[in-house]
Amino acid sequence: MTDTPAPPRGGIARIVAASLVGTTIEWYDFFLYTSAAALVFNKLFFPTSDPLTGTLLSFATYAIGFVARPLGGLIFGHFGDRVGRKRLLVLSLLLMGGATALMGLLPTYATIGVAAPLLLTALRLVQGFALGGEWGGAVLIVSEHGDAARRGFWASWPQCGAPGGNLLATAVLALLAAVQSDEAFLAWGWRVPFLLSGLLVLIGLWVRLSVTESPVFLAAARRDELAGAPRRAPVVQVLREHWREVLIAMGARLAENVSYYVITAFILVYVTGPLALPKAVGLNAVLIGSVVHFVTIPLWGALSDRIGRRAVYLLGTVGVGVWGFAFFALLDTRSAALIVLAATVGLVLHGAMYGPQAAFFAELFGTRVRYSGASIGYQLASILAGGLAPLIATALLQRFASTVPVALYVAATCVVTLVAVWCARETRGIGLGESAGEDPTDAPAGRPSPAQA
Repeated sequence: MTDTPAPPRGGIARIVAASLVGTTIEWYDFFLYTSAAALVFNKLFFPTSDPLTGTLLSFATYAIGFVARPLGGLIFGHFGDRVGRKRLLVLSLLLMGGATALMGLLPTYATIGVAAPLLLTALRLVQGFALGGEWGGAVLIVSEHGDAARRGFWASWPQCGAPGGNLLATAVLALLAAVQSDEAFLAWGWRVPFLLSGLLVLIGLWVRLSVTESPVFLAAARRDELAGAPRRAPVVQVLREHWREVLIAMGARLAENVSYYVITAFILVYVTGPLALPKAVGLNAVLIGSVVHFVTIPLWGALSDRIGRRAVYLLGTVGVGVWGFAFFALLDTRSAALIVLAATVGLVLHGAMYGPQAAFFAELFGTRVRYSGASIGYQLASILAGGLAPLIATALLQRFASTVPVALYVAATCVVTLVAVWCARETRGIGLGESAGEDPTDAPAGRPSPAQA
C-alpha cells in the first residue's frame, strides 16, 4: 500500500480540529492587520498624506508581511522536514499571537512620530515570518495523517482557517464599529481585537499541543536513521530536484491569492473611498461571504477527491477571472445586497482553487522535502500575489479612476494560473507514505506510485 494507514475517523477528526483552530487564530491575526490597514492605520500611522496615498502607505507595510513569509517558509520548512511538523506549528502560533498583541499596544504617529510606523512594520515582519511557516505544517500534518481516497476533503479543512480567521477578525471589527462612534473606534476601539489575540493564542496552544506527530514523517525519519543515510538540506534538495513542482505551485497560487485579497481587502478601500459608503457595508459583505466560503471549501476539496485536483482548480480559475468584471459592476450599484452577492460569489469561486490546493501541493513533493517544497512554492507566490494585490489594485484605481484595470489585473493572473495548472499532472490518489522502501511522491507530480502503476 502507498499510504500509512489512516487513523480512525475520530482520530483524524481530532487532528483536523486541532489544525483548524490553530490556523484560524493565526489567520485572524494576519487578516486583522489587513482590515486595519484599510480602515485605521492610514489615519493613525500615516496621517500626513491624502486618503488614497495614506492607504497605499498602509498597504505597503501590509505587503512587507508577505515579504517575510518566504523566509518563514524556508526556515520552518527546513526544520519541519528535519525535526517534525508539530513543534514548528506551536512556535508559529506563539510568534504570530505575540506580534499581534503587541500591535494593540503600539503608540500612534501622533505620540511618537515616525517610530510608530517603523515599529508597526517590524511587528508585521514577525507576523509574516510566522505565517510563512504555519501553512505548510498545518496542511501537511492533516494530509499525512489521512488516506489518499479522502485527502482532498480532510486537507481542505485547515484551508478553512483563512475564511475562519477573516470571519472572526471582520466580525470583531464590525461589532466594534456597530457599538462605537467612529471617533471612539479610531481612538481606542481598534486596539481591542489585537489584544484579544493573546487570549486566543492560549486556546490555540492548548488545542495544538494535543496533536500527534505525522506518522508518515516518523516512518521516513526511522527509515533514514536505520539506513544511516546522510540527510541533505531539504531546501537545497527542493530547489535542485523539484524546481518544476515549485514553479507549478507558485503559478497555481497566483490567481488564488490575488483574487482573495482583492475581494476581501480592496473591497474595503473601494467601498469606503470612491463609493463613499459606510465601512459596515464592506465589512458585512466580507463577513457574509466568509461564512459561505468557510462552508464551501471542504465541498470543493471533496469534489477534487472524485474528479481530480486539476479539474476543480481550473474551474475556480476560470470562474474568478470572469467574475472579476461582474464583481466591480455589482459594487458600483452601491446596493448593500448586491455588494454582498459580489463578495459571496467571488469567494465561492475562489474556494474551488483553495479547497483542493492543500492536497494538490502536498502531493507534489516527497516526505523528506514536503514541508520545504510546499512552503516555498506557496510563500514565494505570496509576495507577487497577495502581498502586492491591494497595493496594485489601489494604485490602478488612483491612476485610472476606474475598476476595469483592476478586473483586468485579476484576469491576467488567472491566465498564468491556468497555464501552471494545465502543465501539472493529476496528483489525486498519489500515496504520501512509504512503499517497498520508496516514497512514491519523490517522483514528479502525477507519476503513479508502484501500487498504482
